[in-house]
Amino acid sequence: MAQRFDAIVIGTGQSGPPLAVRLGKSGRKTAVIERASFGGTCVNVGCTPTKAYVACARAAHVARHAADFGVQIGTPKSGDVRVDLAFVKARKERIIGASRDGVEQWLRHAPNVAVFKGHARFTGAHTVRVAAHDGAQADLEAPEIFINTGTRALIPAIPGVDTIRYETNSTLLALAQLPEHLAICGGSYVALEFAQMFRRFGSRVTVLVRGQRVLAREDEDYSRAVQDVLAREGVDFRFGAEPRSVAPLDGQAGVRIALDSGSLDVSHLLFATGRLPNTDDLGLDAAGIERDAHGLIAVDGQLRTRVDGIWALGDVNGRGAFTHTSYDDFQIVAANLLDGKMRSADTRIPAYAVFVDPPLARVGMSEREVRERGKPALIATLPMSRVGRARERGETDGFMKALVDPQTQRILGAAIFGIEGDEAIHTFIDTMTADAPYTTLQYAMHIHPTVSELVPTLLDGLKPLE
Repeated sequence: MAQRFDAIVIGTGQSGPPLAVRLGKSGRKTAVIERASFGGTCVNVGCTPTKAYVACARAAHVARHAADFGVQIGTPKSGDVRVDLAFVKARKERIIGASRDGVEQWLRHAPNVAVFKGHARFTGAHTVRVAAHDGAQADLEAPEIFINTGTRALIPAIPGVDTIRYETNSTLLALAQLPEHLAICGGSYVALEFAQMFRRFGSRVTVLVRGQRVLAREDEDYSRAVQDVLAREGVDFRFGAEPRSVAPLDGQAGVRIALDSGSLDVSHLLFATGRLPNTDDLGLDAAGIERDAHGLIAVDGQLRTRVDGIWALGDVNGRGAFTHTSYDDFQIVAANLLDGKMRSADTRIPAYAVFVDPPLARVGMSEREVRERGKPALIATLPMSRVGRARERGETDGFMKALVDPQTQRILGAAIFGIEGDEAIHTFIDTMTADAPYTTLQYAMHIHPTVSELVPTLLDGLKPLE
């Protein structure tokens, strides 16, 4: 006999745990299922561990440049700075361990919430079987089911890939020894974050980009600026470099990568070529839930699938592949289901950051998107060298950009590549969310000395987009 619940939550990423707790508090008897690590990608192999590594890499970078600030550490030679990757890894494990345990204990002590460890598969539209690692099984049923199973690294079908050891974002974080020469396939967010951090750790890094520039979705001026910063730090970029095959090196650890221009021998190879949704082994056919060609589950603005009583949240629904979009999915579902509101993901303004150093943060439309849509617009740019905080910190790389609709005075989009840009971008996010004219932000008095204080100055320079 199946155990009866009011709700079932599959997966404990950023949407699942807070939703399960809210459902339990509402009086619903709720089951939450996790087959691996509590907290999902973000806590275990995504945001939390990678940003812990970014912090360590920045510490090494600052130490190497301490003499630029009159600070002497031993001798001023940059080669004297060494990174203990085993220590970095142990520090990361402490941080994610605390977060992971916190999520699990939160769920296990939440009222009306029962936790199941194992692999969940649908056996019907509202029935799920949980297969535990010890072979035990449990059948559950509920009128409301929420899917929050996240994604995993996509491994390209390159000849020879099954003969080599390769790294993903997960396995690279498990290394205790620094790669001598790390090759990274990919030119987007994950690729560049790992490229910079491991170069700062001391590895030789080569980034293999299939196209002719990194961050192909960004405006070209931003992608070039990010590339210039990483190249200056010693990251080697090869463009039009798509691996034709890979093979293990004879008699030694490492990988030989065949390219059109020859071959490249490296000690480690990281694939940062995209993500696959974890939907292929959920038994979705039994529930009548369809996936698209990319494995994503189609949902409406309220995150409902085409099957009544089933929702999909987080990366699996294709509505955003970020921790913050997943958490916002939870807020949308909870508001609509529990609070009697009518929130929708259709009105969500896209926003994200690339956590290279300095970070690149964006909200709304890019200049390219505005031009492609033929929208009349005002545009303004401002170099970070105008920002007092950047000059004081000796970090003046990058620039700001904003686009405004001249008729409505609403902000169409903005981006900041520069020190603390990931924080300063929220001035734009909040103004756009409030549907306020750009003048609201332009006339605001900001604190000095900060990065945000130059946003009104940026907007003072608006002119027609030509």
